[in-house]
Amino acid sequence: MTVVIATATIDAAREFFEARGAHGCEGTAMIASNQVTTRLVIPAQEATPAPYCTVSVTDQGKLDLVASLANDERYIARIHSHPATAFHSATDDANPAITFDGALSIVAPFFGLGLRTGFNSCAVFRYDRGRWIELHPGPARDAAVIIR
Repeated sequence: MTVVIATATIDAAREFFEARGAHGCEGTAMIASNQVTTRLVIPAQEATPAPYCTVSVTDQGKLDLVASLANDERYIARIHSHPATAFHSATDDANPAITFDGALSIVAPFFGLGLRTGFNSCAVFRYDRGRWIELHPGPARDAAVIIR
């Protein structure tokens, strides 16, 4: 399954993460798709700044995520930032936002600043039969996730 994400969606995520990172906080968002276009949905969230760096979606944010989907949309990816390198933490594994086969979890490094060098700076994981599988940069990932 190939997922196409608009460059503007990734750019919006970078801007959001950098704004949060300016205060030492991680951020989290969802990418909605109707199979033609994608958009970033940023829920209400609470964060603890560095050095602890935790972020969680509020109860109102969870309700807003559900309410913000159009009839022809679904969430295809969660995208969030980490304060340093991009990886899937035990917390990420324990708190998946979406869990259908083919769902993506994208981690932007350095509070989103890593996205300035391109999407390959991110860690990308695809949900497959109950677990997250890393898609390393290269031809296989380029075929699975297209940014345009």
